[in-house]
Amino acid sequence: MSSRTTDQKLVYMANQIATFFESQAEGTRAQHVAEHLRSFWEPRMRDRLFAMLDTNEADDLTPLARRGAEIWREFGKAVPAHSEEE
Repeated sequence: MSSRTTDQKLVYMANQIATFFESQAEGTRAQHVAEHLRSFWEPRMRDRLFAMLDTNEADDLTPLARRGAEIWREFGKAVPAHSEEE
């Protein structure tokens, strides 16, 4: 069993998702991360990640993972269409 805490695992997974989408076109990366989180993370995972963002417990998130999570939180189920800014 891994010695990582659940919070560390969430940050790790979000960062892995962001790493995957770094190969996408600039300006769409964060939206892709947000869409992936929305599509595949269950509500408990989402809620904990948002709580970690609010309490600065997610300091190890990459900037892309953080931005994707912020987009997801801001727009909820309706992640915006891809734009030119990140």
